[in-house]
Amino acid sequence: MDITLLAVVAIVVLLLVVGGFFLVRTQRSVPPSKEKTKPEVTGEAPAAPPQEDRERDEGTVRTPPAKAPPEEEPEVSVIPPEPAVETPPPSAGRMVRLRARLARSQSSLGQGLLNLLSSDTLDEDTWEEIEDLLITADIGVTSATQIVENLRTRVKVLGTRGSEEVRALLREELLAQIGADTDRLVRTEPHGDRPAVIMVVGVNGTGKTTTTGKLARVLVGDGRSVVLGAADTFRAAATEQLQTWGSRVGAPVVAKEEGADPASVAFDAVARATDDGTDTVIIDTAGRLHTKAGLMDELGKVKRVVEKKSQVDEVLLVLDATTGQNGLRQARVFGEVVNVTGIALTKLDGTAKGGIIVQVQRELGVPVKLVGLGEGPDDLAPFDAEVFVDTILTS
Repeated sequence: MDITLLAVVAIVVLLLVVGGFFLVRTQRSVPPSKEKTKPEVTGEAPAAPPQEDRERDEGTVRTPPAKAPPEEEPEVSVIPPEPAVETPPPSAGRMVRLRARLARSQSSLGQGLLNLLSSDTLDEDTWEEIEDLLITADIGVTSATQIVENLRTRVKVLGTRGSEEVRALLREELLAQIGADTDRLVRTEPHGDRPAVIMVVGVNGTGKTTTTGKLARVLVGDGRSVVLGAADTFRAAATEQLQTWGSRVGAPVVAKEEGADPASVAFDAVARATDDGTDTVIIDTAGRLHTKAGLMDELGKVKRVVEKKSQVDEVLLVLDATTGQNGLRQARVFGEVVNVTGIALTKLDGTAKGGIIVQVQRELGVPVKLVGLGEGPDDLAPFDAEVFVDTILTS
């Protein structure tokens, strides 16, 4: 019995010893835990782990920082200097100053008439030559016939044949036909709290927009304040041209986009001038074909719309003096639509025949008020009948 108990105890002890041995070996074979151990302190700094390992350990992947684009130098905008405001010369005496240009183009008419009238024999053939010369100068058949009849009578009654006497007779007849006493004043003075309104009409190519700009210079030279209305909205170049003219003399220009309603532009120009207390509004209208009824009706609409804001004081028709009879037909049609009050005759310094002045005035009963005598900005002058006649009769 005792022996059996001792054997059991021995077996148990043996099993415990063997089990402990294997347990110790198992623990020694297990890898060390992930507990961080303190680095060994040495004289050198520990090497940093590679960047990729650090990012992997942290669980994120970082992209390298983007390089900032090189800074661009700011663009330097060059602002062109504003054009200096000019001070044009006054209108008084302009035609006298420009008479040399007029003489170059019109002296042949006067000299031809004087030579014929001073000839030794004033027979029927000579009088017919005088009449033909007047007709070719665009004076018109009716006016030419009347001048010849009056001269024949006076030469016969007075017996006048000297050059100075003949010149005086011819001067009187030409002044009578042109109308020395005709009122040629362009109405530009404001009326109380509203400005004077001038509409400038005509076909393209006559110098209509240029005449509008030159007229602004005339008025500024006379001390008037001016607002320009760019109602020729069918031609972008017309607006730009008018803005250039206005900037030179400090005159504001009311304009809208290309294709806008011309009547609204004209209305706004008058409203602007009224609010600013401006003396005169000059409205440049679209070039109209006098053979197109629809376009002419639209021009009449512009005038009616403007009159809702202010009375139209002047309607100036711009005619090219070199067009002769065609210009006369234009004048008739425009006169029916907008009641033309005055003529601005351009290009009188070139190949124009000055007799058109007589014919236009006779046909329309409207005076020539302005004449263009060159391409310069101040070559538009109030028409002076006496200066005109004296110039063409001077050698």
